[in-house]
Amino acid sequence: MQARLKNPVMLIPGALQALLALDKSTEAAEIPYVTRKLIHLRASQINACSLCVDMHARELKKAGEKDERIFALAAWRETPYFTDAERAALALAEAGTRLADRPDAVPDDVWDEAARHYDEKALAALVVQIALINAFNRLNATTRQMVGTWG
Repeated sequence: MQARLKNPVMLIPGALQALLALDKSTEAAEIPYVTRKLIHLRASQINACSLCVDMHARELKKAGEKDERIFALAAWRETPYFTDAERAALALAEAGTRLADRPDAVPDDVWDEAARHYDEKALAALVVQIALINAFNRLNATTRQMVGTWG
């Protein structure tokens, strides 16, 4: 398999910088790096973005995450490896990624659980991060960007 097109963010001047600026804008919300990467990896698994699955698993490994947390992420509900705050962020990420899968895209119980663990600024940052990884996934999966080809 090969990419259909060079990565779109490399073809459109300023696109990558804009997305990276959006990512950086959420840092002040103090969401742990590992939590951000867990939601990036989980959304990427759902969206079948092989480039992002590979990238974010490697980032988690480099950050010192244990293999069992990385390997079990797709089944996070059935494992003891994640904190309650991480579980709330993962549930929100899944709902925000699978918007069309249910009549109420992000149910109140999912939102309320996230709100128990994160203040308003952190919730806003989580929502931005979820939207951002879904944008990257859609750019990469649509154009079949290949694992190992990113920067």
